[in-house]
Amino acid sequence: MAGPLAPTPELLYGTAWKKDPTASLTELAVYTGFRGIDTANQLRHYHEAGVGEGLDAAYRAGVVQRGDLFLQTKFTYVNGQDHRLPYDPAATLSVQVAQSMASSLEHLKTNYVDSLLLHGPAMRQGWSRDDAEVWEAMRKERDAGRTRMLGVSNVGLHHLEHMLQVHGEVPAFVQNRVFAVTGWDRDVRDFCRQHGIGYQGFSLLTANVEVLQHPVVTEPAAKLGATPAQVIFAFARAIGILPLTGTTNKDHMQQDLASARLELPEKVVQRIERIAG
Repeated sequence: MAGPLAPTPELLYGTAWKKDPTASLTELAVYTGFRGIDTANQLRHYHEAGVGEGLDAAYRAGVVQRGDLFLQTKFTYVNGQDHRLPYDPAATLSVQVAQSMASSLEHLKTNYVDSLLLHGPAMRQGWSRDDAEVWEAMRKERDAGRTRMLGVSNVGLHHLEHMLQVHGEVPAFVQNRVFAVTGWDRDVRDFCRQHGIGYQGFSLLTANVEVLQHPVVTEPAAKLGATPAQVIFAFARAIGILPLTGTTNKDHMQQDLASARLELPEKVVQRIERIAG
């Protein structure tokens, strides 16, 4: 069902909170050079069908083909949705996953995605029976070729440890909001590194506004002729984070992509990693 494996990109374009401009911004992101797109089947925060419209425009213009892109979507529980659900709330969780996946493929005008994430566990603590049922349903989607890889988002270390005990496998990806004050999610990153899990980080800029203004970032940025945002993205890669950016500004898109060519001295990486003490 799926074509040749698209490489995991060095930067993902996040489509949350874009609403009506989602299609045009997704198209712009692809034109600008993004080859990884992150979305979710959750109208509360995303317009997934708009992502598909933007991608389709890029395909028709010959900018990219489906196989050039890494597409990632998410299954979201009812309590994370609004009234516009992508599945029957009275159905079993397994059926909800299947319905959400079918809807996502229709939205994105494709017959597979590269990655399907559970948008967040059912409970703050532990891996619940609901999570286990959803994960098994997601496995079926992977087995059927409708997604290549599976992942989880908004998780703590306890979720991952419990998940490993229950299923005997770890996700291909973890996607979390990243805060400098937690050591850039050090405990979860360490688990991911130990188990070969790709770590995706979002809100690297918006959750760490004060860090962008700190001399430990602004001074190397000035020396390297880079922006503070570029330094943060380069730092993230250096410590094993695949960054997401959701900018709506073309210049910032270009700058964010250019950060992949920025190499920071190890001492700068260490200082930024220790910024919270």
